[in-house]
Amino acid sequence: MAVASLQCYPLLNSPPVSFPGSLSARTPVRRRTGQATRSQLRRCYCSQSTERRSPDNSPPQLERLFSNVNQATMKHEPGSVIGSILLVAGTTVGAGILAIPAVTQEAGFLASAVTCIFCWMHMVVTGLLVAEVNVNTMCELGSGGVSLVSMAKRTQGTFGVRTACFSYLFIHYALLVAYVARSSDIITNSLGIPLWESATLFSLAFGGLCYFGSQRVIGAVNGFLVFSIIASFTTLVVAASGNIQWSSLLETNFAAAPQSIPIIALSFVYQNVVPVLCTNLEGDLPKVRKAIVLGTAIPLALFLIWDAVILGTIPGLAGSETITDPLQQLRSSNGIVGPIVEAFSFLAIGTSYIGFVLGLSDFIADLLKLPSGQNKPLTYLVTLLPPLVLSLLDPEIFFKALDFAGTYGVLVLFGVFPAAMSWSERYSDELEAPISPIVPGGKVTLSFVMGGALLVIFSEIFKDILQLQGLN
Repeated sequence: MAVASLQCYPLLNSPPVSFPGSLSARTPVRRRTGQATRSQLRRCYCSQSTERRSPDNSPPQLERLFSNVNQATMKHEPGSVIGSILLVAGTTVGAGILAIPAVTQEAGFLASAVTCIFCWMHMVVTGLLVAEVNVNTMCELGSGGVSLVSMAKRTQGTFGVRTACFSYLFIHYALLVAYVARSSDIITNSLGIPLWESATLFSLAFGGLCYFGSQRVIGAVNGFLVFSIIASFTTLVVAASGNIQWSSLLETNFAAAPQSIPIIALSFVYQNVVPVLCTNLEGDLPKVRKAIVLGTAIPLALFLIWDAVILGTIPGLAGSETITDPLQQLRSSNGIVGPIVEAFSFLAIGTSYIGFVLGLSDFIADLLKLPSGQNKPLTYLVTLLPPLVLSLLDPEIFFKALDFAGTYGVLVLFGVFPAAMSWSERYSDELEAPISPIVPGGKVTLSFVMGGALLVIFSEIFKDILQLQGLN
């Protein structure tokens, strides 16, 4: 293994400083220094001593903030961009896709497609904002593995930490409960074993993979699952597309589109693994940006095709006051679709479960102040056990957890919060951002991001209040 040398090039007028020696796991190479109100910053550029230097002694271009080193082999193990893309795609393609036809049937395909693309753009921007704040926080703290807790504490203070902790834990536990409940139901129907055995088997298999597996093993398994999803999805589309009535895809009711935003937004949740991406990719923001954009583009294409096939097969849904489950109707009318839907559902839930377990375990480790990069048994016990227990107490909790998490939690934590953190970081006198913004537009973009999410949240609150008054 070649000896690494870190070259630090300060922003201030001071000579570069060299730090020879081998890199330890997640060694920070960029941090803040100084005691002034607006901290004096030094930009450190990491490069291997064997790599080609820039001419005229100019600072080399930033490649990464630190190096991930295997503690056993002491070899550099940079994160894979392809693996990161698949992690984002696998996390995004979850149980939400199964609910999209049901919540978009009244709006019709065209209106729901526009809504879906809008939600995708919004969630891509919030994910990039999370990455931006995460890398800047790693620069300040001088370590990898920074979760939303540290980011919220740095940018929003105590109130932000409490809000982020509650929202993050609620969303993740609610969705993990939904995933365990649905997957155990599929396993029970397929193997004929008791429900508690199915839930335990699923949690041990996928939770054990996250605990014992290395980055490469998890990436390989997740990649296999994503490609299996694509294969089963293609088979499902081919089996169901024979009865598509293309005129049904032109039925549109834009007035009904806003009510589908919470579930569609939930379907695009992946921001929980962005801190994992930033650590795996060693703080390399161009790679992180590529992983986020391409990783979410795959689910966007799947969602649009899925919605077109389901809504196009069943005519007369747009504008209909009678809400039914189009997926259930398709199962009843086409006997070969049922098993394919079950396989696709299980694979989609499995990939999302992996991403959510990784994100939640890192979050809990940061919350409990555990050392970065170490798989602690307590962390995974707290991550895996509560969803397993709750799913067994109420096997019908799947749709309840999915709906409530998407309506409020997702739009608060992954809609409003990223823009609020970025606003504080960019425009507060007490904070300095070492990394240039990767989301353009300044205050205008951040205002649109926060305003759009808040508009949907308050609209849902108002609608729920009216429904409660109607019941009384």
